[in-house]
Amino acid sequence: MRANALVATGVALLGGFGAVDAGRAQEALTQETEEVDPIETLVGRLTLEGYKATLKGLTQFGDRRQGTQRNRDAVDWIEARLQEFGCTNTERITYMFPPPPDPDAAPRRRPPQGARRRPPPSDDLTTATGGLVGRRGSGSGGSVIFGHRGRTGVNRDLMAQPDERIRELNTEEPVEGERTEVYCTKVGTTRPDEMYIIGAHMDGHGVNEAVNDDGSGTALVMELARVFSSHDVQTERSIRFVLWNNEETGLNGARAYVEQRQDLQGVESPPGSGEYPEPRWLGMVQHDMMLWDHGAPRPDGTVSRDQRPEADVNIEFQTNSELADESMRMAFAFKAANERYATDYPAAVGPHMTNTDSTPFMNIVPSISLRENERGAQVGAGWDPNWHQPTDVWTTYDDNDFRLGLNAGQTTLSAIAELTGATVEP
Repeated sequence: MRANALVATGVALLGGFGAVDAGRAQEALTQETEEVDPIETLVGRLTLEGYKATLKGLTQFGDRRQGTQRNRDAVDWIEARLQEFGCTNTERITYMFPPPPDPDAAPRRRPPQGARRRPPPSDDLTTATGGLVGRRGSGSGGSVIFGHRGRTGVNRDLMAQPDERIRELNTEEPVEGERTEVYCTKVGTTRPDEMYIIGAHMDGHGVNEAVNDDGSGTALVMELARVFSSHDVQTERSIRFVLWNNEETGLNGARAYVEQRQDLQGVESPPGSGEYPEPRWLGMVQHDMMLWDHGAPRPDGTVSRDQRPEADVNIEFQTNSELADESMRMAFAFKAANERYATDYPAAVGPHMTNTDSTPFMNIVPSISLRENERGAQVGAGWDPNWHQPTDVWTTYDDNDFRLGLNAGQTTLSAIAELTGATVEP
């Protein structure tokens, strides 16, 4: 029973009984009120319009390509918004790109001349087997592609973007040098030394607005930070909200975070303060491309303009990781949360998490990613024709697409609320 219904019922009861019975009714009302599900309350604070507003705000910075002023401006904007949302303890990771060479790394060997390489997709968009339907390996962990393939690639041509305003936003080319990324933390009340990491990458490319890749994930994480940072919300364990940079260049921002902060886990600083700058990691949850589940490519490589009725949120772990069993259990916990709290789209679990910012974490802590499609078998096969293309702009998507991203947010919020022991003060 929802709180407003409980109040109405209580008023009616109190008006119809004497003092003793009224006291009993008040006691019953209090008991019922205490049974209101705090997770349902929190999920209700995620709204489609709020999610869209945060995502729309990111589009003012174009594709937010790393190494540009538009990327730096976007990092500043994200930090300011997090603080406005109540997640005021923002901090930054600083690193260099390209990273300095590792003196201990083994030299890379060139394959011998004539060595077999994976063939590119053929011009007629058939699979690598030469037929209209077939399979081939893609990504790590044994992911395979079935059926028709669509073209994939990265647009670097400024003039391929027909919108003059968006072209102007994306004119500047990246330069090497210092990079930053921002995060903030919901500090746990009884277990501040333990933490779940909730992430998405804020950089994009393709001469576009990077709405789906990965404004959709960035806005989701920011909206979760807003909900959990409300003054009436407490969690037993800590939650960190991180907006990675340099994902598109090889997960460099996430790798820098791991390199700089892995060894700081669980260290109380200063000693005796009860403060843990880097709580011990319990799980890492990445969000990367959340909007487009329109189905497989047709024989000509094109994809439907409409979100398919059977669209779902893909929750992936990596079966080849050292913590595959633990990650799988976390993935199914998220699926169970989706079944209880998501409003529009179900979730599916897959074992081929790859090519996203959870990868540097997956052998250290249970790690999963949430996506619109399976990364290796579907995104890699061209299921999303806007991936790194000029069409990844606001006007490409409608509310059915945005609602898929919102449902991914509902899934993560409800699962993390349960895992961290979230409560809402009456």
